[in-house]
Amino acid sequence: MDAVRSVVDSGWFVLGPRVREFEKDFAEFVGAGDCIGVGNGTDAIELALRATGVAPGSEVVTVANAGGYASAAIRSIGATPVYVDVDPETLLVSPEAVRGTLGEATAAIVVTHLYGRVAPVDQIVGIAGDRAVPVIEDCAQAHGATVGGAHVGTVGTLGCFSFYPTKNLGALGDAGAIVGDDQDLMGHVRRLRQYGWSQKYHRTEPGGRNSRLDELQAAVLSALLPNLDEWNRRRCEIGLAYRDGISHPDIRHVPIRDGDVVHLAVVETGRRQSLEAHLGGLGIATDVHYPAPDHAGSETRLPVTETACESVLTLPCFPEMIDAEIEMVIEGVGSWRP
Repeated sequence: MDAVRSVVDSGWFVLGPRVREFEKDFAEFVGAGDCIGVGNGTDAIELALRATGVAPGSEVVTVANAGGYASAAIRSIGATPVYVDVDPETLLVSPEAVRGTLGEATAAIVVTHLYGRVAPVDQIVGIAGDRAVPVIEDCAQAHGATVGGAHVGTVGTLGCFSFYPTKNLGALGDAGAIVGDDQDLMGHVRRLRQYGWSQKYHRTEPGGRNSRLDELQAAVLSALLPNLDEWNRRRCEIGLAYRDGISHPDIRHVPIRDGDVVHLAVVETGRRQSLEAHLGGLGIATDVHYPAPDHAGSETRLPVTETACESVLTLPCFPEMIDAEIEMVIEGVGSWRP
């Protein structure tokens, strides 16, 4: 509330000192050379793709089990998403599937760190490097996650974040950011987020739009950022408690590995509706992330993705959960008899 009041009292609401402060703080947190605040995570992906040269008619390789956000960004440019299947254990993008899909029209790859689990972005950067294809990291669910000692968002060409209120670092509404080290690319992004202006009213970049992080959200994010590591620690603690405490023949846990931050505690079951109903009857809320694959209705066949979308279920996981609530979930799942 102090952060909110400070913005209201200042009378400066768009692209002011609080945005610059958060951009500096978040760049330092992830270890990036620069950070640019934008309106939301989907805009972040779109502007990153535009900055790296994706244009109408381009193809962008991505996955189809991540809620459709990358697909929306790709299609908003007039480009075509080309979907690859995911690894059956992690439900993250398969490097070999990417390798087999790259073509002459491939302009970029979007790698999504789904559920807060770290995708093999380092391997995909190696594959893409052979073809000089930019790799855009979708880090909307993975603030603070690491791979090989580096924060996600700094391994690929550009990293994109969402600060939607339910994210590991969430604002009081929509907000997003792009991080990167290439100053030419980041300068391109900075112009694209405000109409393509090089200076006020002077439009020099095609494809520009209004996608600005406002001062209020920036001030809130700066106030919350120091808590992120502890919140992530607690999320991992909850996810590991489920893994260790829930042993059921009809349930498979999506694994948690070093570097992950557990945005969502996800399990797979072939009897999802039964488990949902059972837990709901005990007062335990669940959700499905995500039920509809992006390629639905097309001729594309992605068997692992399709099975995952029919079987994933998200259990409660948020830093404020107390141990008794965690145990309630574990006991609730343990009492399920499909």
